[in-house]
Amino acid sequence: MIEEIWKRPFARPLGVWIAGILLYTCGWARGVWIGALALVLVPVLCLAGGEDARRRQYQDRWLWGATFVLLTLSLSVAVAYYRDIRSERIPERASIVRLYAREAQLALLEKVERLRLSDEEKGVVAALTLGYTRWMDWETRQRFSLTGVAHILSVSGFHVAVVCGFLSFLCAFFPRGRLWQGIRYLLLMTGLWFYVFMTGLAPPSIRSGLMLSFYLTGKLLRRTTDGYNTLAAAAFCMLVYDPAYLFDIGFQLSYLAVYFILFLAPRLNRLIEVRNPLLATPWGWVTVSIAAQAGTTLLCFYYFKQFPLVFLLTNLPVSLFATALLPVSVLWFCVPETLWGYEALRVSMEGLTRAMVWIVDVFSEFPYAAFIGGLDGVETVMGYVALVCGLCYLKGRNPKSLLAALLFLLILSLKILLRIF
Repeated sequence: MIEEIWKRPFARPLGVWIAGILLYTCGWARGVWIGALALVLVPVLCLAGGEDARRRQYQDRWLWGATFVLLTLSLSVAVAYYRDIRSERIPERASIVRLYAREAQLALLEKVERLRLSDEEKGVVAALTLGYTRWMDWETRQRFSLTGVAHILSVSGFHVAVVCGFLSFLCAFFPRGRLWQGIRYLLLMTGLWFYVFMTGLAPPSIRSGLMLSFYLTGKLLRRTTDGYNTLAAAAFCMLVYDPAYLFDIGFQLSYLAVYFILFLAPRLNRLIEVRNPLLATPWGWVTVSIAAQAGTTLLCFYYFKQFPLVFLLTNLPVSLFATALLPVSVLWFCVPETLWGYEALRVSMEGLTRAMVWIVDVFSEFPYAAFIGGLDGVETVMGYVALVCGLCYLKGRNPKSLLAALLFLLILSLKILLRIF
């Protein structure tokens, strides 16, 4: 399982960059010293020994690998240190781009306020379409969380992909040719980042925007795109911009969910082949949901202390309504009130929102809709180690992986039992 991403070009710099951030976070003085030491050692390694040594360096891959690791690690520590110092000196200052994004978001919220919906339903529309969650009360959040569809309320890859797919459908009628492909690419990129911008530039939406941007660019250049490498490249770009993203809950859940979808969903589809086209799409939704839940369950136990048991029953209908609601909302936000069709879009938005909220309300009333419990940090790490070892066994049928998974699972179970009793 680890090999699936580790052999990608962006995976190794990402791993070293994360190691530098964690090193600085765990002990800033030690991190700064290692970063400074790396900056001193790199020129020494490259220049020591004269011309013959420099010629041999091209043959010593380990030396260039060590040099690359030291450089990346030192840069990671330096960037984390710089961002930390900058946030201490300017704690209240937000970027101009984020301020403009918030103003655009508030302007669109004025239109949401005029919808003929209850306050709860308006909060759902604002969260689902614009990523604005301040209108939502605790009870509404809890109902969505109990039914396993809380991710719908956070603008992420699902939302950005639906909007980008809708824009791609609108541009599908362009003639073929390099010129028209370039125009289509510019329109898609503009619409994609405009939507990310108006959702407040949340970390999950930025991640999705970066991944889709890499995909669209590769498609324009006629290059083969790779999901794992695109995921690693998006994470690397975000952490270079702001290392604090690593500790954002949305960032962690988003990347874990996408990674497990890339790895586990195709294997689940091959496990049970559905050839009927009417059943293949729903089964695809189910496998994606199972894969995402497999990757985020332990982290949800750690942060939210609960796990939904009815997510398979709620994800499909709620996702279908959200898939229809997002394109309608984009059109509704862009169309002036005086234009023909505005009223039909408004009525459609209201109907779809009411239906989605009704489904969540019904399933949240089920007894035992969620399992309430929690894990500490050590238990969460042990759980993920057991999960990764188990998936490695399913892929390679290595008995050592199975033994390691069972061992960590046993230790985790004993630790939880000792904590409870």
